[in-house]
Amino acid sequence: QVQLMESGGGSVQQGESLRLSCVVSGRTLNGLCLTWFRKTPGAEREGLAYIYTGGGGSRPIVRAYLKGRVTASLTNEGRTLNLEMGSLKPEDSAMYYCAADYLPCDSHPGGPYNTGGYNYWGQGTQVTVSL
Repeated sequence: QVQLMESGGGSVQQGESLRLSCVVSGRTLNGLCLTWFRKTPGAEREGLAYIYTGGGGSRPIVRAYLKGRVTASLTNEGRTLNLEMGSLKPEDSAMYYCAADYLPCDSHPGGPYNTGGYNYWGQGTQVTVSL
């Protein structure tokens, strides 16, 4: 079993930066695909970034259209998944979630950004960006 808890959300102004964290706990933290999603009311969850913790760790992958202002990292000996966002826009306002599955990200059914198949989810942290 894996438990996830997001934090770091809040209300910020357009152009500011924010760092979200997802604390990961479980029997083992090795071999996990850890992925950030966000969701707005009435919309599907949008995949943002992912990283696989197996094999000594892998390079974090960020959604192409977010590169340049969004980075993902794994810290605290793999216990914390981070999402750093800069140049925030009102369109970034959403509930941000982390998800996990004991499977290489590349092997996740439908790809890492397919929400179906993830067995573990956090409760989310709200980000609100104002003009």
